[in-house]
Amino acid sequence: MADDTVGVGSRREGRETVLGILYEAEITERAPSVVVDAQALPVDDFAAAMVRDIEVHQPELDELLERYSKGWAVDRMPIIDRLVLRMGAFELCHRPDVPSGVALSEAVDLVSQYSTEKSSTFVNGLLARIAEEVRP
Repeated sequence: MADDTVGVGSRREGRETVLGILYEAEITERAPSVVVDAQALPVDDFAAAMVRDIEVHQPELDELLERYSKGWAVDRMPIIDRLVLRMGAFELCHRPDVPSGVALSEAVDLVSQYSTEKSSTFVNGLLARIAEEVRP
């Protein structure tokens, strides 16, 4: 992924951008990379790279989420929860420079802000179980 020198605040904003792009892609049934390219203003390198990487790894991420979600099919999860879970799982699996605690905290913050009251507990628990496997 490009630009590992992005600051913490910028990464937080970048993650919000990623969530917005993934959401737009989901509801318009377009590929996330197509949505990135269609933005009126250029998307920062961190967010654009993360969107494209999540798109490439989505089958692997969804399989991981299915395995650990215990009774929740990925396609039946609330959309924001599903997208934030993909983001968090991506960072846990493919961004060793992002500490596990940061990946979980950022995911919980995003889902707390944009989804339901109970989503933060669900997202935190699921990503924590994934972190145990991919980051022993």
